[in-house]
Amino acid sequence: MKRFSTLLSPTRKARTPLDSDYPLLSLVDSCKSMAHIKQAQAHLIITGLILHSFPASKLIIKLFALPIPSSLSYAHQLFDQIPSPNLFLYNTLIKAYEPTAHSSHNSLLLFRSMLRNSSPCPNRYTFVFVFHSCNYGLGISEGEQVRVQAVKRGLDTNVFVANVLIRMYANQGFVDDARKVFDWSLERDLFSWNSMIGGYVRAADLGQARELFDEMPERDVVSWSTIIAGYVQVGFFMEAMELFCKMQLAGIVPNEFTLASVLAACASLVALDQGRWIHVYIEKARINMNERLLASLIDMYAKCGDIDLAFRVFCDENNPKRTVWPWNAMISGLAMHGRSKEAINLFERMKIVNVAPDRITFVALLNACSHGRLVDEGRLYFKLMRSIHGIEPGLEHYGCMGDLLGRAGLLKEAEEMITSMPMAPDTVIWGALLGACRIHGDMEMGRRVGKFIRDSEPNHVGCHVLLANMYSESRRFNDAKDLRDRIEIAGVKKTPGCSSIELGGTFHQFLVGDRSHPQTKLIYSFLDEMAIKLKIAGYVPETREVMLDLDEEEKETALLRHSERLAIAFGLINTAPGTLIRIVKNLRVCGDCHQVTKFISKVYSREIIVRDRMRFHHFKDGLCSCKDYW
Repeated sequence: MKRFSTLLSPTRKARTPLDSDYPLLSLVDSCKSMAHIKQAQAHLIITGLILHSFPASKLIIKLFALPIPSSLSYAHQLFDQIPSPNLFLYNTLIKAYEPTAHSSHNSLLLFRSMLRNSSPCPNRYTFVFVFHSCNYGLGISEGEQVRVQAVKRGLDTNVFVANVLIRMYANQGFVDDARKVFDWSLERDLFSWNSMIGGYVRAADLGQARELFDEMPERDVVSWSTIIAGYVQVGFFMEAMELFCKMQLAGIVPNEFTLASVLAACASLVALDQGRWIHVYIEKARINMNERLLASLIDMYAKCGDIDLAFRVFCDENNPKRTVWPWNAMISGLAMHGRSKEAINLFERMKIVNVAPDRITFVALLNACSHGRLVDEGRLYFKLMRSIHGIEPGLEHYGCMGDLLGRAGLLKEAEEMITSMPMAPDTVIWGALLGACRIHGDMEMGRRVGKFIRDSEPNHVGCHVLLANMYSESRRFNDAKDLRDRIEIAGVKKTPGCSSIELGGTFHQFLVGDRSHPQTKLIYSFLDEMAIKLKIAGYVPETREVMLDLDEEEKETALLRHSERLAIAFGLINTAPGTLIRIVKNLRVCGDCHQVTKFISKVYSREIIVRDRMRFHHFKDGLCSCKDYW
């Protein structure tokens, strides 16, 4: 075939399609490959119909339908040879360039071409498509230039144009500018309200988002899903659950996005009963089980302590596992439950079925190695993530390796790795090493690491308290007191230990030494009785966990008031014999509470699952799933 420039020379004139040309036009409709397209194009060139906008547009649209990367550039070449492309052709090609960030600049070039030629004149659809390109592939400065042209033509107040402007500003982080467009809009629809609420949610401004949500004249599933996701995003899980209940009362049917957010709230609250109800709802309502929803369901069961059910959901052949999300959720769940070998086996199986791992996969995998004391395996996977999978280790991966080496007692190697990182280590990484120094009794390195943290982030109270605890364990009570005094003078407060238990759909929270619960007298009486039974069974309090200069009896009393013991006592009092008890604690379980919970599981014949800040502990028959390594 000759080049376009030869066949479409200025001497050729476009002609109006005749009835006799309809078979040729239907030939265009039947094209299913690039070869067919070129044959049809040749016929249109020979007949001169290629210069008419209607047949040319049919050919270009057919090109867009082909799943071939080169079809878009070929369509653009064809477009450039049309003497006077109409508005429909311009808009079609501009829209075709929208989805890809690397080619969105072509939308802007086409738009500028329209302005230079003064014909055709852009309409509201043109501006909608160009603003989309500015949103997803270009930037705010290009969007501002295009907006000037919309204002000149009086189209900036059109509801469709205003909506995409709101979305553009909100997505780029200019929420105040988005709100100005929203406030100036003469007409608003659901999309306007949802886009503005979504902008506030993305900026984590839940106050403004909720205020706007409450003002909405009507709400749809997107409105509810957006505000629920916002509350989950900032950690207001109870509020998210309450909104979900209100959504159902309003008669709005949740979709897979709503349910994924609610499952995340259930996971954080360890609300297993609500999570199970949502699982049943998904099946009965035949909600589309996409991979993100499946990952949320697996994550919920894992974080609520039922790792076996999480694995059954994952293994269900009816559930899709073509992408990395469900695999990450399952590997992460196995890691936090200390089932490290199973997590590694699942990763190897993932490679066999050709699901490519990502950065999150390796965080979960390295965590599994850390919880299972699999040092050699951790070193190997850390090396392979770059050499085989092309993933450059980030701060989170170095943090996992520091934790892995520190837990295993390889403190010097951990410190060397941290100091040689290609990026500056944060206090989380140094804090993990400080915790390892405490576990393995390396006071010298602990002082050095603690000083570094104190100098770099003076208000990081957790690490300072950890260092003070190390002083206390070494019976250096004066040094511990001096450090605690400095913390108090600085006005920063340590996060108090808090444990919660769900019973009958209601959450009961206990702080250390808590006496605010309605059953306080019964709980403390039960604890006194429990202490006697446990001592008879051989339990000896680890009073070194009390970081104060007290006598042994006072230390034992202090240990008795730890929040997880209050929660466990409440659970034992209010559930039938043999019932499994699930506890969530916001901090790491101390050594004595870990020891006493093993005895409780044996003396009271109960299985107790405790989720602390680090991992899950499954206590049964006097043993823990962590094998005392956490």
